[in-house]
Amino acid sequence: MKVVRFGVFTLALATSLTLSAVAQDASQDMKKAGHETKAAATDTAHGVTKGTKKAYHKTKDGTEKAYDKTAEGTEKAYDKTEAGTKKAYHKTANGTKKAVDKVDGK
Repeated sequence: MKVVRFGVFTLALATSLTLSAVAQDASQDMKKAGHETKAAATDTAHGVTKGTKKAYHKTKDGTEKAYDKTAEGTEKAYDKTEAGTKKAYHKTANGTKKAVDKVDGK
């Protein structure tokens, strides 16, 4: 009977050590997977942040260019309108003066 008990004890000890090692490996694998998942999420977040900042700067630059072009175009349009108005004023003034002169008989 002592031999059987010793054999059962040895088998039980070997089994518990094996299961302990497997459980420890599984625990380490879970930790490793957790760290890898965390690292992947961090990398993804950095990529999104970088892309967002890049898009922001491109939008900002595009908006500034559009503003500058609009301001420049508005200024040119103002200058042309001003010149056209002065030209029209002078023609109208001259025409009015000629009409008055014709009426007065000059």
